[in-house]
Amino acid sequence: MGRTDGRDEDFTAFVLARSARLVHIARMLCGDPVLAEDLVQTALEKAYLRWDRIELGDPFGYVRQAVVNQHISWARRRLWRERPSGHAAELDQHLEHRLGRTVADPATDVDRRMALTAALATLTARERAVVVLRYVEDLTEVQTAATLGVAVGTVKSANSRALQKLRATPHLHDSYVGERR
Repeated sequence: MGRTDGRDEDFTAFVLARSARLVHIARMLCGDPVLAEDLVQTALEKAYLRWDRIELGDPFGYVRQAVVNQHISWARRRLWRERPSGHAAELDQHLEHRLGRTVADPATDVDRRMALTAALATLTARERAVVVLRYVEDLTEVQTAATLGVAVGTVKSANSRALQKLRATPHLHDSYVGERR
């Protein structure tokens, strides 16, 4: 019984330290804060059952991958594209920061988030996962491939397709017109 108590303490410490980041990643993936918490909860439930093996390696990487897998499974089951994702604000802010831009007018910020939300909704679950892992989590192509359990070439092609779709989205393009560097 002593090992179970230690396992529970270790798992609880992990959840307290990392669950906010996991929920953030899930929100970027699905755009829905309630669903994001459900995805993380399910991933944590599965991780708890294997915690003795997981904690010896990279527990955050394992659970992050489980969250991504949960999202992809959910998207396949639910015709994800028909549901608008409502919370792309964090991704928009992250992209703004990476591009070195700031938004002065709040109305412009709202317009951009709506455009980004619509543009992200056109991506497949895998494409969206690649975009979030590469540009929000700042993972390399190799790390993204490992997280998704696919080949690096798959990450490259999914990223290329996703960026091509995002660049071709008129509303997204219109919201950034005149700001190219």
